Amino acid sequence: MTEPVKKSNDFSPHRFSVAPMMDWTDRYCRSFHRVLSRRARLYTEMVTSNAVLHGDRTRLLGFSEAEHPVAVQLGGSVPGDLAEAARIAEGFGYDEINLNVGCPSDRVQDGRFGACLMRDPSLVGACVAAMKAAVSVPVTVKCRIGVDDQDVEIALDALVDAVDQAGVDALIVHARKAWLQGLSPKENRDVPPLDYGRVARLKHKRPSLPIAINGGIATIEETLTQLAFVDGVMMGRAAYNEPAVLLNVDRSIFQEAAPVADGFEAVEAFAPTIARALGQGIRLHTLTRHMLGLFNGRPGARAYRRHLSTFGTRTDADLSTLREAVAHVSRESPEGTVGQAA
Repeated sequence: MTEPVKKSNDFSPHRFSVAPMMDWTDRYCRSFHRVLSRRARLYTEMVTSNAVLHGDRTRLLGFSEAEHPVAVQLGGSVPGDLAEAARIAEGFGYDEINLNVGCPSDRVQDGRFGACLMRDPSLVGACVAAMKAAVSVPVTVKCRIGVDDQDVEIALDALVDAVDQAGVDALIVHARKAWLQGLSPKENRDVPPLDYGRVARLKHKRPSLPIAINGGIATIEETLTQLAFVDGVMMGRAAYNEPAVLLNVDRSIFQEAAPVADGFEAVEAFAPTIARALGQGIRLHTLTRHMLGLFNGRPGARAYRRHLSTFGTRTDADLSTLREAVAHVSRESPEGTVGQAA
């Protein structure tokens, strides 16, 4: 068993973050998560460098100032294009530029970026170097421990050597291999076994490089366990599907007061954002789809979800629809105490 590492900065910028997730972590999801935690670092969905260069940049990159600290995740493999996309993203005010070296989808492979870049460490290093030269904000990489039949000891070290030499500011490691042939992107999130020990060994060998771990971590308790070995934890689906877990991040991980006491306060704190979006013609469901799991575990949670799924999708749905859904939920926690954050 790898021994815990004595880290120079226990409160690194990546101590806790919510993973970039396609179709999930849009600007409304991030705004809602920010209501639950002031300190969690938030990430956009992956945006390709080509889309940034040639698409609607305001739609792709626009975000609320309230989301800080927030990072943009870029996908691509052409150093010059990534450098220009990073420069543009920095201009929008992002706190970090992250390069995706972990997505295993066929579309991403066809574009020669994502997890398939694990096979070309020198190219990843060149991409990082180009982005570092173009921006002043931190440039980070999110990767796997390897792909297909790679030896994870050799493959991960080779990638880290390349990006470290290029000046990468931090590394986020999804502690699974990606199988580029034979598994779907969904299966790649669950089927390859987790290898937390490999990430811990990497941190032990690279004490000066900030390293965060991702993959399968679902609770605050698991997060604190991992923080004995690495600098940070990135939580993905658990934070999205059970957003109440974020209510405990500031207190338990940063020793600071939570911004709201429970899910009920979170709904009211998010209400002004919803009202502004509705005023801009955004439909209620676009925002509340990220809130469906907020009350999971409480009596009435199923009725809350059913109400939002039935009435929240209507064109005339508004804040009253959300509050009607919340009214189904008991304010007594499952343990019989008032409140949600432990």
